[in-house]
Amino acid sequence: MKREYQDAGGSGGDMGSSKDNMMAAAGEQNEEVDELLAALGYKVRSSDMADVAQKLEQLEMAMGMGGVGGAGAAADDGFVSHLVTDTVHYNPSDLSSWVENMLSELNAPPPPLPPAPRLASTSSTVTGGATAGGGYFDLPPAVDSSSSTYALKPIPSPVAASADPSTDSTREPKRMRTGGGSTSSSSSSSSSLDGGRTRSSAVEAAPPATQASAAANAPAVPVVVVDTQEAGIRLVHALLACAEAVQQENFTAAEALVKQIPMLASSQGGAMRKVAAYFGEALARRVYRFRPAPDSSLLDAAFADLLHAHFYESCPYLKFAHFTANQAILEAFAGCRRVHVVDFGIKQGMQWPALLQALALRPGGPPSFRLTGVGPPQPDETDALQQVGWKLAQFAHTIRVDFQYRGLVAATLADLEPFMLQPDGEDTDDEPEVIAVNSVFELHRLLAQPGALEKVLGTVRAVRPRIVTVVEQEANHNSGSFLDRFTESLHYYSTMFDSLEGAGAGQSADAAPAAAGGTDQVMSEVYLGRQICNVVACEGAERTERHETLGQWRNRLGRAGFEPVHLGSNAYKQASTLLALFAGGDGYRVEEKDGCLTLGWHTRPLIATSAWRLAAP
Repeated sequence: MKREYQDAGGSGGDMGSSKDNMMAAAGEQNEEVDELLAALGYKVRSSDMADVAQKLEQLEMAMGMGGVGGAGAAADDGFVSHLVTDTVHYNPSDLSSWVENMLSELNAPPPPLPPAPRLASTSSTVTGGATAGGGYFDLPPAVDSSSSTYALKPIPSPVAASADPSTDSTREPKRMRTGGGSTSSSSSSSSSLDGGRTRSSAVEAAPPATQASAAANAPAVPVVVVDTQEAGIRLVHALLACAEAVQQENFTAAEALVKQIPMLASSQGGAMRKVAAYFGEALARRVYRFRPAPDSSLLDAAFADLLHAHFYESCPYLKFAHFTANQAILEAFAGCRRVHVVDFGIKQGMQWPALLQALALRPGGPPSFRLTGVGPPQPDETDALQQVGWKLAQFAHTIRVDFQYRGLVAATLADLEPFMLQPDGEDTDDEPEVIAVNSVFELHRLLAQPGALEKVLGTVRAVRPRIVTVVEQEANHNSGSFLDRFTESLHYYSTMFDSLEGAGAGQSADAAPAAAGGTDQVMSEVYLGRQICNVVACEGAERTERHETLGQWRNRLGRAGFEPVHLGSNAYKQASTLLALFAGGDGYRVEEKDGCLTLGWHTRPLIATSAWRLAAP
């Protein structure tokens, strides 16, 4: 039901006379009007209460179901949508007649809508509220297609349509005014009298033959198909198009596209929705130049350690890294009585209890074990490295291993010097220490500082270690092209999030909630999300997540004077056994590649462990 104000010299007089007739009829029945409804502005006779309630229920069902199961169901949906968007509703004084009139409109088969001329404005208009003084407001379009070549069109949803071509016409958006003025030329109005009232409708009556044809050919139930796969393709297209616009510094188009991403991501589920949300946030930060601040506070440092611990528990990547590196170090320490490990990122020291236990069980007794742990300074100036050392010392004492520990605080590994890594006052009569250097997800950070990696590798070469173990992400997130880097990181982290979903789904139903893909999985997603934000939103020295592939590290370490050490089939078998014990590990794959070991999800390698030694002169 559509109402419009007419000019003072037009049909306004008819509306006035209709209103007078309705008020006069209401005055005759004033003594029978229900008092509660009268206080709300409705005049309903007490004897008609049951009839009004039944009609309201029928109206609710008609507007809620939209004629499903009857002829012309799809057209009914369009008509109800028209009532919602393009109608000014008033509080009627005669509630019973108004409900009956609404039911007659909804129950009658709606005629086809004639095509309306295209308006100059492209924005949709929603009419104002129930009062005559209400205004209108415009809903801005999501993307202005005239300003960007990257604008996306809405995804068309296949709808079962009527076989009659006359029913396929669509309505153009119209602007309705709630103030006085002339009738818009884009609407065709027809007036009719019903119950002493004048109503104006934008729908013209169709011939009965047309209605019968539509009823005969229309399907019984309209089926709306939401193609989530197509929506996912459009989501990926939006992400890549936005990244391309950022690379071309077309921030107008990038801003328009980045607003589309949350809406498209909401149509997805599982890992796709999560990873798209993180990439969308990172793109928004880059577009609006709101870069993430470095972890400079005590809370940030503690939160980073907490995320690292949850990532360790939720998936086998860090366990695989620690196990394979420890296996290579254990083989290098065979027969040695004094050993020294330099850990470039000790964090909570979770890697070393397993190595200490393996050394304690070695035939002939354990060697003397020295550990040097390197870590960043703490914002509150506490000695967190020393606390880690105390815990490891207590564990070593329990298993009867001679243990020594020293913590080195360094803002960056480039601050280390060779003398810091060598033992103090070594007795020349004793057997010299055999040194192993361990780096797990640390070397790629040095690529943000020109010359830093070369200096660190020179320091390592100066202490002459027997073995150097390196674990890094198997991905190239250090490309000079932003679009290439974005595309590679999108594929990499999509696979990583898929593996988290798979590991969480494979947990036992009897496991604790935190272990059953709950807290650990959520915190692990945040851990990876911070990496995504750094790869996409940051540049220069702030972009520290500069991952490179195994082949690139092979070239860098080869130029620095190192040669690869084959990890061997024993490490491969034990790593595979470790994964078999991990709940939900069916999708994980261990592969041997040129003497190195990689762990991936299905066919995509995600991290790689390699071992190195000084090349022969």
